[in-house]
Amino acid sequence: MTARKIIVGYDRSPDARAAARWALDEAVRTGAPVEFFYAYEWPTWAPAASTVPAPAVWPDGETDRAIKGALHEAVALAKESHPSVRTDISIVNNSAALTLIGRSEEAGLIVLGSRGHSAVVGLLGSVSVAVSGHAHCPVVVVRGEPEAGGPIVAGVDDSGSAQLALGFAVEEAVARRVPLRVIRAFAPVTGLWEDTPMVTRSVTAAERRPLDELVAGWREKHPDLDISVEALVEHPAAALTEASTDAQLLVVGSRGRGAVRGMLLGSVSQHLLRHAACTVAVVHERK
Repeated sequence: MTARKIIVGYDRSPDARAAARWALDEAVRTGAPVEFFYAYEWPTWAPAASTVPAPAVWPDGETDRAIKGALHEAVALAKESHPSVRTDISIVNNSAALTLIGRSEEAGLIVLGSRGHSAVVGLLGSVSVAVSGHAHCPVVVVRGEPEAGGPIVAGVDDSGSAQLALGFAVEEAVARRVPLRVIRAFAPVTGLWEDTPMVTRSVTAAERRPLDELVAGWREKHPDLDISVEALVEHPAAALTEASTDAQLLVVGSRGRGAVRGMLLGSVSQHLLRHAACTVAVVHERK
C-alpha cells in the first residue's frame, strides 16, 4: 500500500530547503509522495478612503510567476537529489494554518521549517504552533543540523498521544537504524511541599513500572533495536531540551496530562518547537 503524502511548506528560504530535504529523505524511506505547498495570505480588505492608495488584495502576475517558479524549481531539484520520490506542488489563496490542518486529515506528515519568508514557514508563533496543535497527522518542524547517527529521542508520559509518539519514534529509529532513547520526566514538587519528608528526589519503582512495561512491548516487537529508558525527576521541557543536543529527532505527543483536550498545543511541546536543538515531531491521535 502506498504511504500517505508528505506535505512540506516551501518558500525557498534556507529553513524551507532544510524542511524539503527532511521530507524527501523521509519519502525515500517510506515510499510516500511529497507535495511542495505554498499559501498566499494576502489582505482581504482595502482602505475605503479614495485618497489612500489601496494595497493589492491578491498577488500580481509577477509575484504569482515567482512563486510557481520557486516551487517548480524545488520539484526539479528533488528529481535530481531524490529521483525515486514522486513530487507535486500546490498553491492556495487561504490561511496556511487552516489549509494545512484540513489537508492533514489525508496526509501522512506535515513538514515545516522553523523559520522562513512566508506565512507557511515563518510564523512559528502562529502557523507552526496552530498546525502542530490541531493537525490530524504528525507534524515535523525541522530545526538545527541533523546529528549523523544520533539517537531518536521520545518524550513520554501516560497520555494517549505520548504512547502514539513512542510508536512513531520506534518506527523512525528502526528505519534509520539508530538507537532509541525514551525519557519520562516527572516535574519536581515545588512550593509549600518542596522541603517536606513526603517529597522524594527520585522516581520510585511503582512510578517507573508502567513505563518499563510499555517499552517491553516494543523491545519484543523489535529485538534488534537498541532502546534505553530513563525516568527522572526534572521538568519535562528542560529534560527533553537537554536530550535534543545530540539527537537527530525528538518525538513528543501533542498534549500531555496537564492540558485540556481540544485546547492548543501543550506547553512542553511549544517550548521544544522553539528551543530544541534538533528537529521535533509532534504526534497526534487521528480523529
